[in-house]
Amino acid sequence: MAENFSFDVVSDFDRQELVNALDQAKREISQRYDLKGTDTSLDLEKDNIFITTNSELTLNSVIDIIRQKAIKRKLSLKIFDFNSIEVVSGNKVKQTITLKKGLNQEIAKKISKNIRDEIKKINVSINGETLRVMSKSKNDLQLAIKLLENLEETYKIPLQTNNYR
Repeated sequence: MAENFSFDVVSDFDRQELVNALDQAKREISQRYDLKGTDTSLDLEKDNIFITTNSELTLNSVIDIIRQKAIKRKLSLKIFDFNSIEVVSGNKVKQTITLKKGLNQEIAKKISKNIRDEIKKINVSINGETLRVMSKSKNDLQLAIKLLENLEETYKIPLQTNNYR
């Protein structure tokens, strides 16, 4: 009997790396001359990052710092979903950044269909927020991994593979 090989496709990020990146960003914000006295706050909650500061210009600088620190920590910038800028009490601005995690059913179905259309001898099943890709050929699985790199750009979500068996 032929052996089946498989791997899982997930959309996830290392939360501890995100915490570390935000801590580094806070440290840089407190030390940079152009950001001193801006009363900038950076708060991480379960699924969101909240930035409150005194101007849109300062907000853009803070976002650039967050992006730089995330890249250095090997976090995909696709995990960040920037919401619109709100004006809050006084002359402050606030931006919420939603963190993308997990594959929703709609995107999982599209990715599954794309993989099955490209590679005929492959099975793809949806298990909650993950996809299980199975085949009798390791070569087909490697083709699927290459295809996922292209699909990551198409759907604007970070995709990782794990549990390769």
